[in-house]
Amino acid sequence: MALELRQQLKLSQQLVMTPQLQQAIRLLQLSRVDLLETVQQELMENPFLEESAPQPEAPAPSEQEDRPNDIREDAAYDGELARNADWEDYLGEFASTPKGSQSQEFDVGDDMTPFEGRYAEKPSLDGHLRWQLRLSSLTERQQEIGEAIIGNLSSVGYLQASVDELAAMTQATPDEVRAVLERVQQFDPVGVAARDASECLMVQIRNLGYERDPVLVSLVTEHLEDLEAKRYKPLLRKFKIDMADLQEYLELIQTLDPFPGASFGNSEPTYVSPDVYVYKSGKDFVIMLNDEGLPHLQLSELNDLPLSGSDKEMEYCAEKKRAASWLIKSLYQRQKTLYKVVESIVRHQRPFFEEGVTKLGPLILKEIAEDIGMHESTVSRITTNKFVATPHGIFELKFFFNSGLTVDDGSAVGSESVKALIKKFISEEDPKAPLSDEKLGEMLKEHLKVTIARRTVAKYRMALNIASSSKRKAHF
Repeated sequence: MALELRQQLKLSQQLVMTPQLQQAIRLLQLSRVDLLETVQQELMENPFLEESAPQPEAPAPSEQEDRPNDIREDAAYDGELARNADWEDYLGEFASTPKGSQSQEFDVGDDMTPFEGRYAEKPSLDGHLRWQLRLSSLTERQQEIGEAIIGNLSSVGYLQASVDELAAMTQATPDEVRAVLERVQQFDPVGVAARDASECLMVQIRNLGYERDPVLVSLVTEHLEDLEAKRYKPLLRKFKIDMADLQEYLELIQTLDPFPGASFGNSEPTYVSPDVYVYKSGKDFVIMLNDEGLPHLQLSELNDLPLSGSDKEMEYCAEKKRAASWLIKSLYQRQKTLYKVVESIVRHQRPFFEEGVTKLGPLILKEIAEDIGMHESTVSRITTNKFVATPHGIFELKFFFNSGLTVDDGSAVGSESVKALIKKFISEEDPKAPLSDEKLGEMLKEHLKVTIARRTVAKYRMALNIASSSKRKAHF
């Protein structure tokens, strides 16, 4: 059979993810912090993208202009995109109140986030102790030993080197090191630079003047493990005291801090900045997108200038123009999608916004996707790493999606509501007779009218990091 070459036409369809589409998908799942970094990076790299100065607030539009019309808004946006895309404009569209009243009625920056939480710098344990060391009356030689002690502390404030090792490091005698160590242990926080938990607590007891109580000293130096395991009966027999006296000692010990340096963590705390705010206004809920810190983007004035140059230069300029326009449009669509999703969540989880987490109902991504007419994957991306400030606290958007349990009357209750009730019941239990998983199931059935198996209760309890009833029980 002879071989031959032939030309043949074939028509087919293929789904291709362009770089612009990939960017739009990536912007959906970015957190607020990552979004700000991405926008700032694009502003530096793209000469056709710039940040516009804030515009003076325009007078209130007429009633006809305020009437919601998605088709008119999208058409108007596409017409203005080639020149300007002021974020303040579309944030006005995606808010439950008129733009002119937002700044007056809801000052989200000061109300929801404390000033200290946003701007105060947390001191480190090392710096805090060195500051006290320099202000102390120790000699220069003793301060050198103190520097070595502070330099060998763990993140929670315990000394990680022995006295002999510190003496070798500073070329001092062990007695000199012990003398400085006693002074450092009196620094704030008291008990820092201790070598174990017993020594740390004893330093705090001596500082309070309770070291003359032999029972208290013995409990701290010899029986911390027994107290942790709640083995109380042997302690009552040994010290010949009753449970009321032992309870007083326990309350005193619990006021002490076994990890004095833990509050001075080395890692910087991370503060969550909500993407959306939900307020109660009368009988309705107001939804506002958080635009604090987001730059006002527009195409640069270079877009209007006639360009000339080589083909590569013209191609580069055209590509950057498209990238700038696409970024502005993608950001607009991101905010629009976020608003729609939160609006739908508020409709579906209204009992939660009214009364709290115990009223959180079951919800899945498919319900929100069908409600707003989008794909489940889009809803999943837009709810990733996004936070909403509600009247009951700040929650991740994923928190509102949970499985449900069928109630006897045919309705359903969310798993998070069940967890909240389990946590509430256990917090109110008698330490002498903690609630078993079976008893918790009976209480849930009485309260929610829902039958929950013991294994399900145990699963929810373990998810809350709560020990079993046998480990929670106080041994008297």
